[in-house]
Amino acid sequence: MSKIKAILFDMDGVLIDAKDWHYEALNQALAIFGMEINRYDHLVTYDGLPTKKKLEMLTLERGLPRALHSFINDMKQEFTFQLGYAKCKPTFNHQYALSHLKAKGYRMAACSNSIRKTMDILLERAALTNYFDFYLSNQDVHEPKPHPEMYTVAMQRMNLQPNECLILEDNENGIKAARASGAHLLIIHDVHEVNLENITKRIDEIEVQP
Repeated sequence: MSKIKAILFDMDGVLIDAKDWHYEALNQALAIFGMEINRYDHLVTYDGLPTKKKLEMLTLERGLPRALHSFINDMKQEFTFQLGYAKCKPTFNHQYALSHLKAKGYRMAACSNSIRKTMDILLERAALTNYFDFYLSNQDVHEPKPHPEMYTVAMQRMNLQPNECLILEDNENGIKAARASGAHLLIIHDVHEVNLENITKRIDEIEVQP
């Protein structure tokens, strides 16, 4: 039987409803050079990947010049910051859930393929920063999701085993990373599913397993 001691959260699509912001920001940057990705490809192919990986895929698939990667990446991040400041706000259910989990002694971390500055801005705007022991961005690991490094690093930092951790993830790449880490998983389909009832229910399911 596993005893859950820590909860690890993806950010975009789990704690922050930011999928469309990343889509809009990347297309704003790509539009400067007459390129865009459609919403279907964003959700099916690119969702959850770091911007640098998305640009590399666009180079291989559609001939985007690599010389433009740095500029497009910088512009995409700037547009994301602007959208975050304008649209991100606290969500009561998330604050309620995290405050109760913290009070019960669970350790918590956020693990995202976003860059650290984006995490700083969005978690601060959502008023969630103080609930976490720490958070990891794609700049804090060698391999972003779907590689499990981000989650294994978080568990090592907490000095916990995978079976003592629950991961909340929403997209295919994050789910692959979570499963590869060996931790328990709660799949999220919508940010509104991230609430105390659902998290507690999943912990209870894990802890009653033989």
